[in-house]
Amino acid sequence: MADNPFGSDDHALRFHAPYLSTAPVFGSDWFALKAEAFARFFGTPIFLVGQTCVVALWIVINAAGWWTFDIYPFILLNLAFSLQAAYAAPLILLAQTRQADRDKAHAMADAQHREELHKVADARQAILASQTSLLVDMLSQNTNLTEKIKELTERIEKLTQDVHKCVEKTDR
Repeated sequence: MADNPFGSDDHALRFHAPYLSTAPVFGSDWFALKAEAFARFFGTPIFLVGQTCVVALWIVINAAGWWTFDIYPFILLNLAFSLQAAYAAPLILLAQTRQADRDKAHAMADAQHREELHKVADARQAILASQTSLLVDMLSQNTNLTEKIKELTERIEKLTQDVHKCVEKTDR
């Protein structure tokens, strides 16, 4: 496949190779991966339904007086929400940063791929231009050869007529 001007067959395998630029900013250590997974979990329906159930249960238990660990206006519940927000915001930002880094790496890989395609297209264009030039040269040579053949044919015909006249004169 060395004579293939458009790359090797395993050139398409570059999409399966890991890019160094896709390495996460905060590393791929346990904390960063778990923090990102937890931040992604915040937006799922399971989390939202679960949190709603816990809050409703919290309010019902305290409002009904079954167990009064947080009486109205539910200051402990507000504290729990504040604590959750204090941890959720940085985790969500961490997940967004990691996703932005992955998006940037994919955009760079896509730009490199488009650049390679452009180079291949330019190479094809150059090959086509050289082949067109070669074809024009060959057509020009063919035209010249055709003209020379015509001249030679005319000369042979004239010589044949001259020989024929000479032969007729000697026969008489």
